Amino acid sequence: MNLDPLVAFAEKLADEAAAMLDARSHAAAQTKPDKSFVTEMDLAIEERLRAMIAAAYPEHGVLGEEFDAKMPDADYVWILDPIDGTAAYVVGMPVYGTLIALAYKGKPVLGVIHFPATKERWVGAKGRKTTLNGKPCETRKGDTLADAILSASNPDFFDAEAKKPLAALSEVTAWRVYGGAALSYGRLAQGRTDLAIDAGLKLHDYAAFVPILEGAGGIITDWNGDELTIASGPRVLAGGDKRRHEAALKIVQGALANGGNPHR
Repeated sequence: MNLDPLVAFAEKLADEAAAMLDARSHAAAQTKPDKSFVTEMDLAIEERLRAMIAAAYPEHGVLGEEFDAKMPDADYVWILDPIDGTAAYVVGMPVYGTLIALAYKGKPVLGVIHFPATKERWVGAKGRKTTLNGKPCETRKGDTLADAILSASNPDFFDAEAKKPLAALSEVTAWRVYGGAALSYGRLAQGRTDLAIDAGLKLHDYAAFVPILEGAGGIITDWNGDELTIASGPRVLAGGDKRRHEAALKIVQGALANGGNPHR
């Protein structure tokens, strides 16, 4: 599989989204039924990216956050989150960005995370080294949890059951960082953090992370330890080192099985 032309096209999509976000620093927000925010900019960006995909690859499917799926059973399916961290965008916190992924036969093989406010872009593709602004990046190695930095996008996304593993990991890691949205996974890919755990995610929230983390030497799975596909979700666990990920996964599964006490 030659992903080079698809990577180049994904970067064009990211460029277009970034230009649209830069052109307008704020947009009025509405609340969706799930209480998440949506703005006119979310809708405009996704419409534009869908039009570009339809023109360049009419045989490809599209799954986006804001509109109905198009050919979701196609071999190649683009997955779009026009503004990840819309709440942050609405209030002016610079952790919002655009997530673009491409799945082949149900598995993410290409991912782009772009943050216009910080002018950072991670690009990952199956069989290639992940880059940050064009330069290779790597996850941080280590086999213990006691010195690990853990991130979670937003504890409010964790239901009562999911909060048990979060609390258990908080007890055994060195430090926690919250509120980074997709930027947390970019920092994990460049070796600034060590673990990331999230719940309540949808496909467009996590698909881009898979090739980016794998290409940087890391790993991301669901809470069962299974690989992520377009049918996965809503709980993910990522590690910069497979040994840390394995140790964290045991804590997560123990907390779920034992009512919040992983040591029972």
